[in-house]
Amino acid sequence: MDGTALARRVSERTAALAAKITERTGTAPCLATVLVGEDPASVTYVKMKQNRCAKAGITSRHVELPASTTTEELVAALTALSEDPEISGILLQHPVPHHIDERAAFEAIAPGKDVDGVTMHSFAAMGFGLPGFVSCTPGGIMRLLAEYDVDLTGKHAVVVGRSAILGKPAGMLLLEQNATVTYCHSRTVDLPSIVRQADVLVAAVGKAEFIRGEDIKPGAVVLDAGYNEGNVGDVHFESAAARASLITPVPGGVGPMTIAVLLEQTVQAAAAQAGLELADL
Repeated sequence: MDGTALARRVSERTAALAAKITERTGTAPCLATVLVGEDPASVTYVKMKQNRCAKAGITSRHVELPASTTTEELVAALTALSEDPEISGILLQHPVPHHIDERAAFEAIAPGKDVDGVTMHSFAAMGFGLPGFVSCTPGGIMRLLAEYDVDLTGKHAVVVGRSAILGKPAGMLLLEQNATVTYCHSRTVDLPSIVRQADVLVAAVGKAEFIRGEDIKPGAVVLDAGYNEGNVGDVHFESAAARASLITPVPGGVGPMTIAVLLEQTVQAAAAQAGLELADL
């Protein structure tokens, strides 16, 4: 499953919409990125997102805070961005330092600017199948499944991982498409036996090559949302690819689609804030 090619097409459509919004309003969509501390991987991710913004005609404002920032200070910064009419969407790069209450920080983001899909408002919208912003990685996974015409109705989807912004929302979005969903996690007993039942497998556990090919059901669709040291995912690619009907590589699979969904939702937020209907652009 070529996430890079699909992300390119999505980003081209996003750029066209951004240009139309800029023409209609005189102001380009703007994504605010907030980084706490100097984690090298987070710094790299933020720069990558800023570069993709520029290519899509989206301006960006970067807010860099020291690692010593308190929860209260971060909440105040995010609240100020939420109230700033020049900001279309807000991305808090995570994880934040351990002393910060990450959930409190996420909840300081206004729902209409939660283009990363991390607030309780967005989580509830995904759970109820209502309009709203999706968590970007699960959203990217669903776009890949749709692009490759994977019919989820009645399929057994197994999600390995239960984070609030990846595993849990991925399962909810799969359920909304009529899959039968099983969540697995660190306390799951006999994980391989459950993975072997998966028609669709989402790996989001954060352990390099944790899932091996011998545990993949022949013909299964495998979406690897992991990214670990050594440029490898949570699935052992070579052995899994020999059994799967479709599989996302790492890199070049889910990752590019995560950023593509982020930019797309930023433009959608800008349109909504300007009172524009996307269908009219």
